[in-house]
Amino acid sequence: MTDPRALRALSEDEAARLPALLARAEHLAGTVLLGAHGRRRAGTGDDFWQYRPAQIGDSRRAVDHRRSAMGDTEFVREREWQIAQSVMLWVDQGASMRFASDPQVPQKSDRARILALALAILLNRGGERVGLTGTALPPRSGRAQILRLAELWCRDDAAEYQPPEHRAMIPHARAVFISDFMGDIDGVRTALTKAADRGVRGVLCHVLDPSEEAFPFAGRTIFESVGGTLSHETLKANDLRDRYLERLAARKSELAQLCRLTGWHYGTHHTDGTAQSGLLWLYGALDARAGVAA
Repeated sequence: MTDPRALRALSEDEAARLPALLARAEHLAGTVLLGAHGRRRAGTGDDFWQYRPAQIGDSRRAVDHRRSAMGDTEFVREREWQIAQSVMLWVDQGASMRFASDPQVPQKSDRARILALALAILLNRGGERVGLTGTALPPRSGRAQILRLAELWCRDDAAEYQPPEHRAMIPHARAVFISDFMGDIDGVRTALTKAADRGVRGVLCHVLDPSEEAFPFAGRTIFESVGGTLSHETLKANDLRDRYLERLAARKSELAQLCRLTGWHYGTHHTDGTAQSGLLWLYGALDARAGVAA
């Protein structure tokens, strides 16, 4: 059973991180000038799309009373333009993301969360609904949704690597995955394939620390995973450099190919770069044709 004191300490720690994360994301979003109307647009039409159960945050006017009268559940009548304006986000919260090679460089998890939350703020301002992939937080609009996203992204996952969440994908919506993609690529392949089957297109943002690109190690070196479950010691780290870089290049190539096949957009972001450049790329890539960007 979880120790109540440990649980309280963890909750207080998460609560303390929330205001700082939200303030930084709002500041970052505020530095991006996107015009008066943002991404607000008519969409593909006003034709009926589907009924869905009413959720917290839906207005009473959105409830279809005729459909709801058939049972005990209230239903909302969704139209095509509402689906087109839904964006689902997934941010890797695994242990491997909590890595930074230098105190002057942010952790990958920190950069990923800031980018995702700032993007959500911009999309919300543009009239779009944002939420998480999976069932924890369906896409909605409004300030309360942004606060909930920030709260959920303040939590870390104990697993070394976290596969993308692909459940409850809304047909023909859009999605954004942000991760270092250091784990098993089968999870990424499954997520993108299932997304493509439902007509979901999106962006895969590959976040890397500069040392993961350069591999600046030589001599005796002990490599340990952030979660502490993996360890490797070598006397000649420089001998591993070429093999490591080849595997990294192969991983990038495979991710890019997956995106091309499923209609997604692939790009890399390095944590020693500016968060603003990463946000601008993400925002633009949501409307770009499938392809690759560095």
